[in-house]
Amino acid sequence: MATKIEGCSFFSQNEWKENGCLVFDKDKIVGIGFDENSAINETVRFPETYKCLPGMIDMHIHGANGSDTMDATPEALSTIASALVKEGTTSFLATTITQSVPAIEKAVANAGEMIGHQKPGEAEILGIHLEGPFINKEKTGAQPIEYILEADRNLFDQWQKLSGNKIKEVTLAPETKGGLDLIHHLASQGVVASIGHTNGTDDDVIRAIDAGATQVTHLFNGMRGMHHREPGILGGALLHHELYTELICDGHHVCQSMVNLAYKLKGSDRMILITDAMRAKCLKKGVYDLGGQDVYVDNGLAVLKSGTIAGSVLKMDESLQNIMAFTDATLADVVQMGAINPAMQCGVFDRKGSLEVGKDADFIVLNEHNELVLTVCRGTIAFQKKEGR
Repeated sequence: MATKIEGCSFFSQNEWKENGCLVFDKDKIVGIGFDENSAINETVRFPETYKCLPGMIDMHIHGANGSDTMDATPEALSTIASALVKEGTTSFLATTITQSVPAIEKAVANAGEMIGHQKPGEAEILGIHLEGPFINKEKTGAQPIEYILEADRNLFDQWQKLSGNKIKEVTLAPETKGGLDLIHHLASQGVVASIGHTNGTDDDVIRAIDAGATQVTHLFNGMRGMHHREPGILGGALLHHELYTELICDGHHVCQSMVNLAYKLKGSDRMILITDAMRAKCLKKGVYDLGGQDVYVDNGLAVLKSGTIAGSVLKMDESLQNIMAFTDATLADVVQMGAINPAMQCGVFDRKGSLEVGKDADFIVLNEHNELVLTVCRGTIAFQKKEGR
């Protein structure tokens, strides 16, 4: 029997449908519009000032609520997946960090086995984002420098086999030895090659694009900046429209003015909202682990002892509110950056990223203040805000 969501506005087919309805049965959307006459088992009605959007997709998320992908246990991934629905994320890429070969192998094998075997109401793990270890030692950020390796297609193939072919994205530095060869290898397999943790130049960006790179990891962070005589990785990322650019929109990683600059240059059709969150998300001020390093968390900022920013504690619903506050982006733009673009990059737009009949019943409802009030994940109501909270 089907469930109907009605009363609010729905963003479907790139337009708002006011005071309409959405009907889902089991895990699929079976109707969207105004006069759906399916056999309805339950109706949930919202005020006309509320908005229904596709669920958000986080392509770069390490952990949440005390757990991390590198814990390499089903329980850890389940904890993360259960936490993410409370911020409007209905699917994600489980993201690793530069670590020892055995640690990475355990993490990718665990995530690969978990995919397709999750509990109802959890954000769906779409695949694995391998962040490192094929990066530049000059732009490590919070990646442990002692585990950085030269790009190695054979090692990647070994990990891809262990994961059950579930690695969907790799962050790497194109200017390092073997970098371009690995980018070409990834592109040939349909894996997103994302330029990141790199000290390359704009010429390296061009070479990476020619090799098959389609994305840039956390724009501004972990990369050579712009100079008026050499655009750097940052300049190349902003200049070349072929590249999607991830953005951590927490106001700490990138200031409001630079977020606005990037938005004006790239536009919503080439930006992807990510959180890059670590295990401290959802938890209190304290000291937490990231890749074997102590991370100090206070006032929404996570840093190493050196002061280097180490991931984030950003939630996706905060990200969408921030991007609209920092720029002139609309909710339609948020859908593009938070749902459509990542669905396209992850190769799942046939079933996620928009509200259409036949697609997964992954959607969220926001109130008149754009605060999250409901998350439905593959047809299960995974989060519902209690009245008065």
